[in-house]
Amino acid sequence: MSLSPYGLIELPWWGYVLVTFVTIETMFLGVTLYLHRDQSHGGLILHPALRHVFRFWLWFSSGAVTREWVAVHRKHHACADREGDPHSPVVFGLRRVLFEGFELYRAAGRDPDTLRNYGRGTPDDWLERHVYSRHAFVGIALFVLAHLVLFGVPGIIMIAVHLSAQPFFAGGVINGLGHAVGYRSFEMPSTATNLVPWALLLGGEELHNNHHAFPRSARFAVQRWELDVGWLWIRLFRALGLAQVRWVAPRPHLERRRRELDADTVQALFTNRMHVLRDYARRVVLPVCRELKRREPQGTLPAIAPQLLIRHPTLLAEEARRRLRELLERYEVLRHVIEYRDGLQQAWEEASASRALAQLNEWRRGAEASGIGALREFARALPAYAPARG
Repeated sequence: MSLSPYGLIELPWWGYVLVTFVTIETMFLGVTLYLHRDQSHGGLILHPALRHVFRFWLWFSSGAVTREWVAVHRKHHACADREGDPHSPVVFGLRRVLFEGFELYRAAGRDPDTLRNYGRGTPDDWLERHVYSRHAFVGIALFVLAHLVLFGVPGIIMIAVHLSAQPFFAGGVINGLGHAVGYRSFEMPSTATNLVPWALLLGGEELHNNHHAFPRSARFAVQRWELDVGWLWIRLFRALGLAQVRWVAPRPHLERRRRELDADTVQALFTNRMHVLRDYARRVVLPVCRELKRREPQGTLPAIAPQLLIRHPTLLAEEARRRLRELLERYEVLRHVIEYRDGLQQAWEEASASRALAQLNEWRRGAEASGIGALREFARALPAYAPARG
């Protein structure tokens, strides 16, 4: 009797596509929930049984070693887009990260100093020492063998698609395009972007800017119109008693009737500082630029002015910094807008709550007397930030 070229299980074409999709999505789910949110940052605590399901599947389907992945990712956050970042497009170039991201990961994961400094707290049991870490590629070999036995010739294509998915999408698209294209809800020293607002295919990892703004958050969606599919799985696992959420990114709680700054305001502004800076850019910087453009002769104010004013200063190239300096020297109103933004940040960085409150009140009085309408309205609305209830 001759062997079937379709293995033990023969499926319609869409069946092979569905199986491949499920294996890839399960792998991505293991990456985002187990390796990323649980092991790397601790904002999520998975049940030990669920942890091991993901740990086995990642070993079996990708050869991922927990300690190596976690160490490389933590170093990425510690050195984001600076020398030492294991896979930054700023350091290595977008093309290399996009197409060689897996190789960069592997090289960083073999560095003893990286493992020692950033790999602490990951599993170190018998299975990890004698199977998962020691024989990482045995899992992939078994995965390939299982596909060939079960699906025969179509399994070859399924294997190729599956094994290319993580290096390209996780290593290349997220670490490459996720630092080059998309939108930025929050400005910070990292160039991270959100690729799409509805993060469905890569477990929520597409919301990369949000993650860099709030690394410990178990939920990557921050704006109410964003969707993190990984968070939907977390809610399901939490309902089943298989997950605990330790921390999620805050969403501002506004009480419009509040008129005076107090200790609660200081706490709320500090907790929501990334949101406050985002609101400042939208409600002060952009309106002031629009008004200035309307008043000035056409073409006088460069179209790039809002971007230069909003972008985190450490991300500006030398030419951009020069143009920003020229703008601030030429337009006093823009200089005041930037000075008040910096002053606002300095206020909530005060070690003493009473000093922070005094500085915020002084900042507010100055903003209201500045003669800049958008800044005055922003200052008057500042007391609306209040601690979240419940």
